[in-house]
Amino acid sequence: MRIIIFGGAGFLGKKLALRLLKVGALAIKGNTPQPISQIILFDRELANGLPDDPRLKILAGDITDTQAIEALLAEPPDVIFHLAAIVSGEAEKNFELGMDVNLHASLHMLELCRKMEGTPVFVFASSCAIFGGELTETIRDDTAPTPQSSYGTQKAIVDLLVNDYSRRGFIDGRALRLPTIVVRPGKPNAATSSFASSIIREPLQGERASCPVGPDTKVWLLSPKRVAENFVHAAEIPAAELGRNRSVNLPGITVTVDEMVSDLQSVAGAEKAELIDWEPDAFIQSIVLTWPPQFVTERALQLGFQRDASFREVIEAFIEDELS
Repeated sequence: MRIIIFGGAGFLGKKLALRLLKVGALAIKGNTPQPISQIILFDRELANGLPDDPRLKILAGDITDTQAIEALLAEPPDVIFHLAAIVSGEAEKNFELGMDVNLHASLHMLELCRKMEGTPVFVFASSCAIFGGELTETIRDDTAPTPQSSYGTQKAIVDLLVNDYSRRGFIDGRALRLPTIVVRPGKPNAATSSFASSIIREPLQGERASCPVGPDTKVWLLSPKRVAENFVHAAEIPAAELGRNRSVNLPGITVTVDEMVSDLQSVAGAEKAELIDWEPDAFIQSIVLTWPPQFVTERALQLGFQRDASFREVIEAFIEDELS
């Protein structure tokens, strides 16, 4: 089985690659498990920190380079994980770049899938940012997308394309609408939600962190570990179980920023929580406050997707996976 991960050098791409290496085989389209023979990680930079495994092939390139993507998909893969994206804050500040990467490159990829032999399983990393604006506080499986950012709009469009290309039989798609992923390893990035990881990650490493939103701000969260597990699970769900709606709101947990800091203090001590500087940022607040804080994800749970038990568990998993 041949698998391609677009955005494979990012923290989620690498988590997913490690998970696939561990499971060793996938059962797609209702078939028996097939051994994974190759996992290609494609990103702007070469993925590092991965084991020396003959099944891994690491490539660097630009997802907007149409010729490079055409060459990569000339040999049809069995499974595509599309995680590549310009993150929320950057897509809001640079409209053209967000459109090129998040929308046009995704459409080009789907068109190549339409023209290839066979029907690849196509797992797309969507986002809960497709919801926003004047909504009820709780989002349900039948809530219509009303994005209030360019990033959320671009994700919502690709969600619809994944559904339609699946309906037409061009791909066997599934679009996973991700909660805010916490705790992200590495350094802060341009994502509007970057603070949610920074206020945990930096203090755990003895560094100061800035929190641009108030302590009562609610955030819908999922850990990187659970995301990787859910991506693998998504690839194996039979099309008949998904039905006509290939978009799934992944399960998560709702916590306030104050609760996050309280759990940090409980796990690592009061001195860590004191490393957080409360510095309001109007631009970040203007986007974060449009995000709905509560989700009811009955469909995802029925399909077998998993969430974290508590935010304390999220912190402990980050310490074990990234700091120990």
